Amino acid sequence: MKGTYNRYEKARILGARALQVSYGAPVLVETAQSEPILIAAEEYDAGVLPFTVNRGGN
Repeated sequence: MKGTYNRYEKARILGARALQVSYGAPVLVETAQSEPILIAAEEYDAGVLPFTVNRGGN
């Protein structure tokens, strides 16, 4: 489903992943970055994040 997230969903995913990384979660890609938000962005671009978005409904 990568590429179909709107900007709010993407921001939420990146923020949640950056928080995980800042608390010591293992990084899922090889990167030279040290900032959690930049690491999360690289993981997002690589398509390796294990997040799903549930879009409301009933």
